Amino acid sequence: MSIEVGSKVQGKVTGITNFGAFVELPGGTTGLVHISEVADSYVKDVNDHLKLGDQIEVKVISEKDGKTALSIKKTIDKPEGSTSSYSKRPPRQGKDGRNSKDFRSKGNFKPKENFEDKMAKFLKTSEENLYTLKRSTETKRGGRGGRRG
Repeated sequence: MSIEVGSKVQGKVTGITNFGAFVELPGGTTGLVHISEVADSYVKDVNDHLKLGDQIEVKVISEKDGKTALSIKKTIDKPEGSTSSYSKRPPRQGKDGRNSKDFRSKGNFKPKENFEDKMAKFLKTSEENLYTLKRSTETKRGGRGGRRG
């Protein structure tokens, strides 16, 4: 049985990975539901939404080089004009529990350095590092001009 792109079919979850879930379709073919196609909201772990052996309805998105791309979220018919309820990834939090937006709003945001400032800083640290390296190698050799007998 050939599966057409755009059709909705029933399938069985046969494998779960950190990037999606493999679904066995009628006719013995297997397709992948990418993590971004599992649900309308942010999916951190596929195991929170699917379990091995689940019978699910999927929509065939594409078929290329024997690989079938599937979607669960596109099987849900939305009324026209409605937008996705997709929620963005939660903001990252620092060690103190505040997210990066808190720092900008409190005046703790450091403006970007321009190229000249970066170059001057790089040259200064390079010269310091070279001086330290030269000093440490000279002391290991026995100082300036010293010969070993």
